[in-house]
Amino acid sequence: VRASADTVTVLIPYFGYGRQDRKDQPRVPISSRVMIDILTAMGADRIITLDLHSTQIQGFAKIPFDNLYSRSVLFEAIQDENFSSDNTVVLAPDVGSVKMSQGYAKNLGMHFALIDKRRYAPNKAEVMHLIGDLSNKDVLIDTAGTTVNAANAAIENGANSVTAVATHAILSGPAIDRIKESKISKLIVTDTVAIPESKKLDNMEIVTVSEVFAEAIKRVYDGKSVSALFEF
Repeated sequence: VRASADTVTVLIPYFGYGRQDRKDQPRVPISSRVMIDILTAMGADRIITLDLHSTQIQGFAKIPFDNLYSRSVLFEAIQDENFSSDNTVVLAPDVGSVKMSQGYAKNLGMHFALIDKRRYAPNKAEVMHLIGDLSNKDVLIDTAGTTVNAANAAIENGANSVTAVATHAILSGPAIDRIKESKISKLIVTDTVAIPESKKLDNMEIVTVSEVFAEAIKRVYDGKSVSALFEF
């Protein structure tokens, strides 16, 4: 801004503090709002990110805030696995991911199932019930929040295999060890977060979202609508 730029567009492949989007208990900050306020105060005219944890975060911004989707590149990666649509189930690991999982199931022509989980402590949950038939099916899980528990529950309910799909591969704490010990046969993630060599697994496939951002940048530069990139 101080260098007399006409406009400033901030590209954020992974929006930090995105999970802190509401007050779920007293004296807890809404950090995602703080991050947007900082960017706006510094002179940003537009923010472009990918796969927000919650789309309500866009409502915090007083400037255009585009939330792109990684679905197009993830669909291609999933289709390359040559799953049989009649014999594959998209499993939602929790109620919060139902809409996304149903979207995957619809667009890929696959079945849908749901896990009912209970959170007994921060970042700790357990599977209570599984709704749907996974017997002799290949299972696709489209989020990383409770992937390991969901994968193990799927195998226990008769699934043939489990393929996990996630956008932001943070892989913090004991995540890598838990994935190694889990029933996950393949993990497909995007490159929105740099993954150290020490955390790359033999069964991990990393797909790039560079073309998604490139198309968004081109549309903004040309003054065209970005909404075409939101189509599911």
